[in-house]
Amino acid sequence: MYQSKLKSSDMDRLFAAMLTLKTAEECYMFFEDLCTISELTSMAQRFKVAELLKKKHTCHDISETTGASTATIT
Repeated sequence: MYQSKLKSSDMDRLFAAMLTLKTAEECYMFFEDLCTISELTSMAQRFKVAELLKKKHTCHDISETTGASTATIT
């Protein structure tokens, strides 16, 4: 089983709520209630960084593509 530094009953409830979402529209409503636009934009950027890292893109290429700092990428 995965061990996380974040593990808590509050986090368990948050993740359980996320797992009930079925459509993009439900996700938009859920996350807009919980996060600021800036937080959501940052998460989307980090997700894009993760996708590009998985595809073996270079740090420089990822930074240029996403606008993420090299600190965020590494």
